[in-house]
Amino acid sequence: MPLFGGIEAGGTKFVCAVGSGPADVRTFEFPTAQPDETIARAVEFFRGSAPIAAIGIASFGPIDPNPKSPTFGYITSTPKPGWRNLNFAGAVGRALGVPVAFDTDVNAAALAESQWGAGRELGSFIYVTVGTGIGGGAMIDGRLLHGRLHLEMGHIRIPHDRLRDPFSGNCPYHGDCLEGLAAGPAIEARWGRSAKLLPDGHEAWDLEVEYLAVGIVNWTCTLAPERIILGGGVMEREALFPKVRVRIGELLDGYLEPPEIVRPDLGTHAGVLGAIALAARISE
Repeated sequence: MPLFGGIEAGGTKFVCAVGSGPADVRTFEFPTAQPDETIARAVEFFRGSAPIAAIGIASFGPIDPNPKSPTFGYITSTPKPGWRNLNFAGAVGRALGVPVAFDTDVNAAALAESQWGAGRELGSFIYVTVGTGIGGGAMIDGRLLHGRLHLEMGHIRIPHDRLRDPFSGNCPYHGDCLEGLAAGPAIEARWGRSAKLLPDGHEAWDLEVEYLAVGIVNWTCTLAPERIILGGGVMEREALFPKVRVRIGELLDGYLEPPEIVRPDLGTHAGVLGAIALAARISE
């Protein structure tokens, strides 16, 4: 069986891997620095590994994943310093001399969960990560959903009761979009402490439940998924899942059947395994 390379490019760390799936993957992690240094470390890892047939990149965004676009493979309007308008896939492909597949980190995670995890044998589901940011990928009729570019599920606008929550939001583009109100940095900015340090009974979690449930109801009404997989660091909080399920039911109010809400089967490896799955697809 051929081996493939995968890169999960995050805003704080890179995960590189070689393998063909969960059973044989070998990974290497390091902090995300400036592009030249970071890409060079990734390339060095792959050059020191077994030969690969292709490489997949699962990247933070926004990105251009359209192979027909003149800016295919670029990270585009990211606020991350140094990475804006960067030909990421082109730099990796030139250095390694192999075909490169390129998509968002959440689309890749959705693809991995569809092949090896919580999305197996489902026609439609959504994978959402709630961590440093909020992003989502959708599988519809067994295919990743793309439009003009890719989905930006974390940047939907949701009701914001400023009497209950006077925090203005911290998205640099939209202020109080879903990500600006409910991602990990928003929780920390609002309460002055990392989400990991807040106890289960803290009022932060009632707000988090409300915002996530509203987002899920919007995606449910728009895409009608059979299941929603919730991953990311914020969702490691055990108490969130049952409360989110209850609130979704209240908001839908019997009009629609709520989708199943589950954890990812692949955990923190979903993104890099998805990158490998992307590489395998362009080699078929």
